[in-house]
Amino acid sequence: ALPEKKMVFKGLVTNKEDMNKLMLTPLIRYPLLGGSALITFEKAEVAQQIIEVKEHVVELSYGEELEELDRCRVRVQAAPVDILLPSALEIGLTRSSRSILVSDLPSLGIPEEALLDKLELFFSKTKNGGGEVESREFLDDSGQVVVTFAQDGVAEPLIARGHIQVLIGKGKYKLKISPCMSGDITNLQFQPCRCPRTVLLSGIPDVLGEEPMRDTLEIHFQKASRGGGEVDTLAYVPVGRWGVAVFTEDAG
Repeated sequence: ALPEKKMVFKGLVTNKEDMNKLMLTPLIRYPLLGGSALITFEKAEVAQQIIEVKEHVVELSYGEELEELDRCRVRVQAAPVDILLPSALEIGLTRSSRSILVSDLPSLGIPEEALLDKLELFFSKTKNGGGEVESREFLDDSGQVVVTFAQDGVAEPLIARGHIQVLIGKGKYKLKISPCMSGDITNLQFQPCRCPRTVLLSGIPDVLGEEPMRDTLEIHFQKASRGGGEVDTLAYVPVGRWGVAVFTEDAG
């Protein structure tokens, strides 16, 4: 019998059913035509009130010294923002027979191209278990390199080793060798979703500069007397231009 010993587990606890699930973080690009604006309120109920009114009269001059006849007003339309979010995703994975994934690369302060040259030089030698290298490339934002050999039968023995000592410059570094997997989307389903705090304003005429118009819209729609409330963000695109708004996951 083993002696009793108190243990402290500091790892990640998860359900077994969740082990093979892929978490999707939405990053939706929404086209914004000229003469429109996206306004996001701090509270969803404010956005709903603005949408229900549909048409709003916005006063462009707020100076108290102006006479009534000097004031300029424009009518803008308010509508909800509906986007499509992925609801189901299936990816078919295939394992490359000629490529390896190299990770745990050291930070040597040398250009990426120089490091790739050193890796190609190492893995092209048969004494290191390699062969002729067909290509090598850094994976974006991962710090990993994919090395592809010209012949079959070179990658598998390297993957079986798991790790390999590589001489780079004056030092030896233990690099991790993993299989290189590529995936193709086999099924992607979407479901419509309405942004609860964001309103699309359209029909905005080109009568003010971009910054004054943005300030004017924000001043108007943050006033409770006009059914508005605190504005979180506002993006405005003048007539004759276009823009792209990026929606991310709402942590609130």
